[in-house]
Amino acid sequence: MHQALIKFMEEQKVMLLQEMDDVLGRLDIPNNLKDSMAYSLQAGGKRLRPVLLAASNAAYDSNPKKIQSSALALEMIHTYSLIHDDLPAMDDDDYRRGKLTNHKKFDEATAILAGDALLTYSFELIAGDPELSDTEKVQLIKMLASASGPEGMVAGQILDMEAERKPASLAELERIHALKTGALLEFAIHAGAYLGKASAEQLSHLKEFAHYLGLIFQVQDDLLDVTGDPEKLGKPVGSDVANEKSTYPKLLGLDGAEEMKEIYVQKAKTALVEAGAADSYLMLLIDHISRRDH
Repeated sequence: MHQALIKFMEEQKVMLLQEMDDVLGRLDIPNNLKDSMAYSLQAGGKRLRPVLLAASNAAYDSNPKKIQSSALALEMIHTYSLIHDDLPAMDDDDYRRGKLTNHKKFDEATAILAGDALLTYSFELIAGDPELSDTEKVQLIKMLASASGPEGMVAGQILDMEAERKPASLAELERIHALKTGALLEFAIHAGAYLGKASAEQLSHLKEFAHYLGLIFQVQDDLLDVTGDPEKLGKPVGSDVANEKSTYPKLLGLDGAEEMKEIYVQKAKTALVEAGAADSYLMLLIDHISRRDH
């Protein structure tokens, strides 16, 4: 991986973890709830969404202080979605990132409430940020609610569940993942650029870039579930097949999925050039996401 990108990603993770510790430390809430929230929020992971938000901001007018609350709020919503994803009523997973899932570490009711708490507190975090203007707060909250709500990630979750045991076409698969995975990635990229004073035209091209980046992420996720190393992934492979999920390899075969991923990569790079961000961490992140092994 590009050394400058490695350094940038590590710096963003350190800042995020510091903000995370500060925010959790300030919460005056029951210990069991705080422990459950912290358990999943601090469980590691790629921190891809906050990194993308920071990279998008850096591509224009970088202002690290203005993006901190949005980055953590985004990670909180992503974490809540994972906690709820793992529940018996959803994917019924015992492990995530090599650790027991939240409902296995605590209990099902506590896991549900920890997810609820992370979701709702994310908006309070942005609303109370003194670095943001009232206009910026409203815009960010609106974008994040849209990305995570019934027209975004939640819709993708429902469509993904409906696609189990019922084959999805390529167009249907793209729609599922544009919502389930892509909506939060799009928020990260849009929010970072918005706070970096990107123009309306640049934001339009970034929307297209984010769409294809989300699909790249998902194709690679599907491929890793077939060919990945369980040790690196922190969870068993083959769960998509066992759950009869609609995936790119199932629809197109391994080679076909790889070819489709490369089409998405080229489209993402073209959109990024048109957004005036060709020489940016975002460009390096395309290949990083496309080639990741966990």
